[in-house]
Amino acid sequence: MEPKEEQLGLTVKKSEDFNEWYNQVVIKADMIDYSLVSGCIVFKPNSYSIWENIQRIFDDKIKKSGHKNCYFPMFIPESLLKKEAEHIEGFSPEVAWVTKAGDTELTEKLAIRPTSETIMYESYAKWIRSWRDLPLLLNQWNSVVRWEFKHAKPFLRTREFLWQEGHTVHATKEDAEREVMQQLFEYVDLIENYMAIPVIAGKKTDKEKFAGADYTTTVEAFMPDGKALQMATSHLLGQNFAKVFDIKFLDKDEKEKYAWQTSWGLSTRTIGAIVMAHGDDKGLVLPPKIAPTQIVVVPIVFKENKDLIIAKCKEVVKKLKAKNYNVELDDRDGYTPGWKFNEWELKGIPLRIEIGPKDVEADQLVLVRRDNNEKQIIKTKDWEKKIEQTLNDLQDSLFKKAKGYLTESIVEVHNFNDFVNAIKNKRMAKALFCGEGECEDTTKDKTEGAVCRCIPFEQKPAKGNCIQCGSQAKFWAVFGKGY
Repeated sequence: MEPKEEQLGLTVKKSEDFNEWYNQVVIKADMIDYSLVSGCIVFKPNSYSIWENIQRIFDDKIKKSGHKNCYFPMFIPESLLKKEAEHIEGFSPEVAWVTKAGDTELTEKLAIRPTSETIMYESYAKWIRSWRDLPLLLNQWNSVVRWEFKHAKPFLRTREFLWQEGHTVHATKEDAEREVMQQLFEYVDLIENYMAIPVIAGKKTDKEKFAGADYTTTVEAFMPDGKALQMATSHLLGQNFAKVFDIKFLDKDEKEKYAWQTSWGLSTRTIGAIVMAHGDDKGLVLPPKIAPTQIVVVPIVFKENKDLIIAKCKEVVKKLKAKNYNVELDDRDGYTPGWKFNEWELKGIPLRIEIGPKDVEADQLVLVRRDNNEKQIIKTKDWEKKIEQTLNDLQDSLFKKAKGYLTESIVEVHNFNDFVNAIKNKRMAKALFCGEGECEDTTKDKTEGAVCRCIPFEQKPAKGNCIQCGSQAKFWAVFGKGY
């Protein structure tokens, strides 16, 4: 029995019902499945392979700068988690606890890792004795559990998610601050040049910083539904955890000192950002540099020439693989070429190659771009140059389009009425701000949820008064609603 060509396409437009569009894309592009555990998803190969590419790219980056991977237990004793008061206060609503093993009550509750500072730093205190042990540059790839949230959204807000968390220890504040900025801009490169998503790099306010940090730096993106998305963060932990966990070292001057620490992380929410930023009414659109499959080859066959066409397609696939392209041949029987085109468009494959009898006869290929459906007919001898050029153009085009959207979505405002209107119109408001927590609370209440996303590193002089309270402004800040 031949397979049935079931209806695969999306039933809503991105511009008309963004939330439903997103949910349909991640399901119909075969990225996820829902599990019986509320708020947890199954990463199917189509999404996990994107995460593998992100891992590979970022792992190569950090290893070049001397970082090494490790793995710590996912169970954290309550006494350890409670050691740093501000830290546990920031995470306590989200912590899931293990209290029993079989029928036996545990003598001490174990938290399922919401983040690893406490479990790692208890070991760091044992390992570090001298300035010769520094810097300690460790990273781990793992999952974390954060239980409390209002509405689950695949990739963006789930109870368990995958990430990397870097945790470094340094002899001086200056070295630690260099580490913070180095990793933040590694994230900028990863997100902009590979995921094709433009970001704003800056600092979080004290109210929005990581619990237990001196300060938090961030890269913020803006999604087509009018919400900001924190893509990655890098924190200066200062000596806060060092003093709690007694992480000391004997310096070159023979004096004992507390170490300086950083932590930094990026998670699978970036997959959701790729879906939202680039997807269209046909489905997913993947940037070539992050796509698990960059090219799909589809034969256009008839009974009398099937073997010839398939042979030509296999020859092309072999040449593409030899040039290190991630390529797939779709020679499945029982599906029309049109149905296959729709399926691969839904899954976001950047480039499609069509080969039919006329193409074999003329020694040519048909290239189709996923982002704009543009077709090119090229001679087989020119394929190498043309395919590389087309994939590069597609990558650049996705970034330029997203960059244009980000730029037009940031509205500079000079009075609070315009500030409120910018948020209502699903934009981010750039405004003078005093930086006070009370003022931030008031702003959030008056805008039904807009918070300071970051204080951008790129600043012009902050001459004037705070947009909300009227006191002397300290800097320009970007506000918006988020996930």
